Amino acid sequence: MSRDDLVILTGPDIKRILEGRQRDVMAAVGAAYVEHYRGNSCLPHSVFVRFPQRTKERIIALPGYLGGASEIAGIKWISSFPGNLDLGISRASAVLVLNSLETGRAQALLEGSLISAARTAASAALAADKLHEPGPIDVLGVVGCGLINREIVSYLARLGRDVRRVVVYDTERRRAEAFAETLTAVLPEVAVEISGSVRETMARANVLSLATTAVVPTIDDLSVCPAGATLLHISLRDIVADAIVGADNIVDDVDHAIRAQTSLHLAEQKLGHRQFVRGTLAQVLLGEQPARVDAKRPVVFSPFGLGVLDLAVARLVMSEAARSGAGQRVTDFFAGT
Repeated sequence: MSRDDLVILTGPDIKRILEGRQRDVMAAVGAAYVEHYRGNSCLPHSVFVRFPQRTKERIIALPGYLGGASEIAGIKWISSFPGNLDLGISRASAVLVLNSLETGRAQALLEGSLISAARTAASAALAADKLHEPGPIDVLGVVGCGLINREIVSYLARLGRDVRRVVVYDTERRRAEAFAETLTAVLPEVAVEISGSVRETMARANVLSLATTAVVPTIDDLSVCPAGATLLHISLRDIVADAIVGADNIVDDVDHAIRAQTSLHLAEQKLGHRQFVRGTLAQVLLGEQPARVDAKRPVVFSPFGLGVLDLAVARLVMSEAARSGAGQRVTDFFAGT
């Protein structure tokens, strides 16, 4: 490949490469968490582009560098426009640019939403596996019936744990019904029920995944959850500050998770400290923190969504693309020497 060339991997390319590779993605995400925790990364804070008078829409830039056996650097540019669902297109769209560590030039352009969904789902499944008590998951609760939770259920199904029942809720019942139908392919032997409220879902779920478009927290009571529940707080802004403070909190990165008006950020603003966060998932993976400190208290995993995870999955994708010859090559993309 010439230094003036650019490789492009489209959504269908990414989908084919990642199909059935959930365990590989989880392994890559777990390794990235450890590399980042050990300082073998560069991860500036994400940059949010917001729009006056529009509270739900945003575009985020996540730059980063991840070391390890094969270095990689780049940036994800991802937008969230919830109104897209009414247009029949996905809420989120993204591109991922990878740069050469020899020349600094962009060397690949990847469709990023599938990579983003995969790394988010892998992170959630990894957290559920490490933080929840061993054994079957009696009831898996899902709040928010979009792409992210669909991927999370798919990844949870690959953990080797017995999921006995799934309860789903969405503010639009038709979306919950469509979501429930898609789960028949992922968990064909598992009963799926549609819940009437967030509270009802919480009261039944041993493992609960929250992946919504909430911008203002509304969940104010975690005591309705079963004893020992594990909450995957993927959307970061569903749980009010007081409820967060009362939980056992694990994050992906403390500095990243406690900013941008997340529930944890609101808790910090209220208390003036961060002592309500026990540690990071990397510390649990390395045995520096136990999975749980109280068998009855809910554990809440709040991942900000680190750009190094996108890079870790992109590295996996690029390796397979190079092996299989996937993607399109744009020659002479740059203006000569």
